[in-house]
Amino acid sequence: MFGDIMGMMGKLKETQQKVEETKKRLDFVLIDEKSADGLLEVTLTANRKIKSITLSDDLLQDKEMLEDYLVNVLNKAIEKATNVHETELAAVAKEGMPNIPGMDMFK
Repeated sequence: MFGDIMGMMGKLKETQQKVEETKKRLDFVLIDEKSADGLLEVTLTANRKIKSITLSDDLLQDKEMLEDYLVNVLNKAIEKATNVHETELAAVAKEGMPNIPGMDMFK
């Protein structure tokens, strides 16, 4: 019994380490998103850190339009980055979970 518990604890610790390694790797996975007309482009990491924002001079003429573009494009990019982040971490977590009957949390 204790051997099983010790084995599970070791596997959980190993999984925790893999999760941390995956989080570090996601700092280098870049997500690009641009407006439909190409006037604004943002790049962020899968950890949702903004790396760059590129915008057309046309957007500098209208403050409200620029704000709308930023909100829309950043929200789309954050959603994509969140999906990548969660998918990657869920895969690592599922791989490291002990097989406990009735605990199929990651189907």
